[in-house]
Amino acid sequence: AQVLVESGGGSVQAGGSLRLSCVVSGYTLPKYAMAWFRQAPGNEREAVATSSTRGGGTNYYADSVKGRFTISRDNAKNTLYLQMNSLKPEDTAMYYCAAAQRFGVSWYSPSGFGVWGQGTQVTVSS
Repeated sequence: AQVLVESGGGSVQAGGSLRLSCVVSGYTLPKYAMAWFRQAPGNEREAVATSSTRGGGTNYYADSVKGRFTISRDNAKNTLYLQMNSLKPEDTAMYYCAAAQRFGVSWYSPSGFGVWGQGTQVTVSS
């Protein structure tokens, strides 16, 4: 079975940093896109960043996190990362790692990702 396990969440003050990790087990870090989504209470799940393997590899970011967050993969460790800097209170949410199971998914749409982790909570205080 394909399993994604996130870690690295926590509570920080505004301006601080966190690095989320997503360890992939049950299969090799996929050739398809992998992404980080987040969901705050009362809000829909939204894309934060997506790592695509097509075209030599392209990363996509939500406008709200551009310049602050960086998505990366370590294939040797079968792990996906999200480095989050200059955190803001509005970044507070449950963060989920997700893996697509085919090419051609929209980087920002949860419906294109078929495998999900259990989530890790990020709380940013002002």
